[in-house]
Amino acid sequence: MPALIKQGQNRYLLPKEGAMRVDALVFLSERLYAELKNGGQELQQLCDAAALPGVFSPVLGMPDIHAGFGLPIGGVLAMRVEDGVVSSGAVGMDINCGVRLLSTNLSCDALDKPTIRALMDAVEKRVPTGIGRKSRHNNLGREALPEVLVDGALALVKRGYGKIDDLECMEEGGRFEGADPAAVTPHALQRAVQLSTLGGGNHFLEFGTVDEVLDSDTALAFGLQKGMFTVMIHTGSRGLGHQICTDYTEIMRKAAKRYGINLPSTGLASCPINSAEGRNYLAAMACAVNFAFANRQLITHDIREAFIDIFGSSIELKVVYDVAHNIAKFEEHFGQKLLVHRKGATRALPPKHPQNSKQFEKTGHPAIIPGSMNSPSYILTGRDAVRETFCSVNHGAGRVMSRSYARKNISAEAFLSSIGEVMLSTRNVRQLLDEAPSAYKNISEVVATLSEIGLTNIVARLKPLAVIKGEGDE
Repeated sequence: MPALIKQGQNRYLLPKEGAMRVDALVFLSERLYAELKNGGQELQQLCDAAALPGVFSPVLGMPDIHAGFGLPIGGVLAMRVEDGVVSSGAVGMDINCGVRLLSTNLSCDALDKPTIRALMDAVEKRVPTGIGRKSRHNNLGREALPEVLVDGALALVKRGYGKIDDLECMEEGGRFEGADPAAVTPHALQRAVQLSTLGGGNHFLEFGTVDEVLDSDTALAFGLQKGMFTVMIHTGSRGLGHQICTDYTEIMRKAAKRYGINLPSTGLASCPINSAEGRNYLAAMACAVNFAFANRQLITHDIREAFIDIFGSSIELKVVYDVAHNIAKFEEHFGQKLLVHRKGATRALPPKHPQNSKQFEKTGHPAIIPGSMNSPSYILTGRDAVRETFCSVNHGAGRVMSRSYARKNISAEAFLSSIGEVMLSTRNVRQLLDEAPSAYKNISEVVATLSEIGLTNIVARLKPLAVIKGEGDE
């Protein structure tokens, strides 16, 4: 395992050596550092990423870091635009996998378990779960797809599936510039049939409550109150994004030699940003980003209808924020224009950052950090010091067990015990063993790692009440 050198509180350096062109920096508490010493593949992946042409120092590992395909999950890789590369694997298979939080005008105390169960059933009738599931909005999906790929959530709002106010509470306004459907392969387009589907793996719909408010002024600005019933949606671009990553990983792998790029691994297959392959990937990636925004938008519409079925027309569900955590974006940092790959990392623009929308100018926008089942989730903002990380924070808890290891070593009895009173949508808990809380790091420890050193501000903590998850590993 590459050697980490402690650089200060919760900071560890992987100094430049061998083929590395720049240093890597990992943010870990002492407890997370002790857990990481049992691994090492994620650190080697950071070193490999630091060997790519045009990389801007340092390559970063967030506190939830764990091994992935190419760049580790919880990795941030910035590239100089003029001589850097773009890597499909450094974005990930599930392009714009992200999280959306909805607030409601319901108090958690007013809801009993039978009501929550009825709400879960109403949502599941509308939103298919599990891998390979197709949308129940087939006609809409076919008709709107060309606009969805280019305009994202805006394309659906124009058709009445949401409100203009929703767009104001989304990263990029729910519409990512630069999309070109011509850059998407026919095979990938064939898989773009999953609007308003959840998927499997770590994707979920969670009903919860605001358990604790730690920054009352910012929470009020976000429309969050203690005891409020909330909904969290975690999913992405589904089969479309997966196929785009698969297609362009192979395209980049074949082209890299032509551009004189020595690839550390297939997972870091890459091409110059300004090459034809690089531009085409970014245009195709933008289509998947927009599809994911639209997916979460249509799920929101379906959830609103389910709530109306149970509670009547007086119910209100508002978008608190929608944030991506698998994406590559052109941004200004340290006086330079960079292409920032975030893979399992969340953008957290601090107050007064020029890219904040007007309503988040004074607070910074919300960063939504979900925990595992029966673990809390957190709403954060970036402080000014977060500029050190290209305005990036962790995206969740991060795994400590591989899915295969968890399935073999966590019993159904242990899983149910760890879930406690949280309600589940599945009747076969063995299908969810790899998502057990013990398969993940302690989310509170992960979140504290950045807040303790002044990079983030913890606004609120959410408590899960019920979780809808699909079967299958994505």
